[in-house]
Amino acid sequence: MIYTSGTTGRPKGVKRARATTLGAALARMRAAGLAYGLDGRGPHLVTGPLYHAAPSLLAIYDLLNGATLLLMERWDAERCLELISTRRVRHTHLVPTMFVRLLKLPDEVRARFDPSALALVLHGATPISPEIKRRTIAWWGHVLVEYWGATEGGVATLATTAEWLARPGTVGRPIPAFEVYAADTEGRRLPPGEVGLLRSRHHTLAQVFEYHRNPAKTAATHPEPHVFTTGDLGYVDADGFVFLTDRTTHLIISGGVNIYPAEIEGVLVEHAAVADVAVFGVPDDEWGESVKAAVELAAGHSPSPALEAELLDFVASRLARYKVPRSIDFEAALPRLQNGKLYVRALRDRYWQGRARNI
Repeated sequence: MIYTSGTTGRPKGVKRARATTLGAALARMRAAGLAYGLDGRGPHLVTGPLYHAAPSLLAIYDLLNGATLLLMERWDAERCLELISTRRVRHTHLVPTMFVRLLKLPDEVRARFDPSALALVLHGATPISPEIKRRTIAWWGHVLVEYWGATEGGVATLATTAEWLARPGTVGRPIPAFEVYAADTEGRRLPPGEVGLLRSRHHTLAQVFEYHRNPAKTAATHPEPHVFTTGDLGYVDADGFVFLTDRTTHLIISGGVNIYPAEIEGVLVEHAAVADVAVFGVPDDEWGESVKAAVELAAGHSPSPALEAELLDFVASRLARYKVPRSIDFEAALPRLQNGKLYVRALRDRYWQGRARNI
C-alpha cells in the first residue's frame, strides 16, 4: 500500500488494483516504464525521496527494464548538474521547484553543464511556469516530458516537448488506458475549453483504487464505475490535450471570481529576487477572500516595502488586476515538502494565528 502526501491533512493509504501474481506485477511495471520512455538504457538519476510515489516508482520501472540507478543523498542543484554531466545520466525525474533552483544557479555553474547524454526528463507533481519550462528547454533540449496524474491512479497524461511547445501549458493527452474530461458541479461533461473538475475514466478497471479504511472517501472520488477524480481543476481542448488550472482545495474565490494560485505563483517565481513562492486565499470582509503571497527571497535580496511594491507591479504587468496579491509576506523559508509540494496549510495556519493575536 502507498500513501498520498499530507499537504492538505493526514496522509491517506491508497490500495491500487493488484496483479494476480508477482510475475504479472513485474511485467505490468516494465510495460509502464516503456510507455513513459523508461526503456532501461540508463543511468537513471533519482533526485527525490524514495518514499514518494513518483521518483520511487519511475525509478523502479527503469530499474526493472535494466537501468542503473544513481541516488542523490539530498537535493542539491549544483550536484544534480554535476552528476548528469559526469555520470552521463540518460533519465531522471524533477519537480518544477528543482528547475527554478537550477536556472538560478550562477552563470559559470550552468555553463559547465553537459546535457548531451540526457534523453528523458520526466516532470510533474505541480504546475510549472511556462517561462521556466521554455528556458529549461532552451538549455537542455527537447528532452522534457510532462505528466499529470496522482498517487491514487498513477500517470494519466503525457506531453512531449514538441507537444508542449505547440500548446504551452498542456500536460498532454491521456495514455491509452485513460480518457480524461472536465465536468461541471453536477457531473455533466463540459465542452472543449471550459474549466471544470477533471475526471479520469479507466477503460478496463471498474475501480482503479480505494482509500484504506475509508469507503466514504473512496465512494466520493468515484462518481460512477471506471471514473475517478482527485480534485484537479482544468479543461480539455478540442484535440484532447489536457490543461490544469489548479486544485479545488487551492481555489480562491474573491468577489465571486475564481482565481487560481498556480497562475500567480508561476509569474512571481520568474522574478530574479524570488527563490520560492506560495499564493493562497485569506478571509476578506468585503470580497470573501483576497489573494495573499508568501515569498522566499533569493540570495542577495532583502525584504523591504520597495521590493514588495516591485513584485506587485511585476504581477500587475502580466496578469489581470484582480489576480494581483493584496500583500506579500517575506519568509525565511517556505514549508515545501521533499516531494516538491508546498505545505500551504501551514502558511494559512500561521496567518490565522497572527490575525488572532491582532484581534
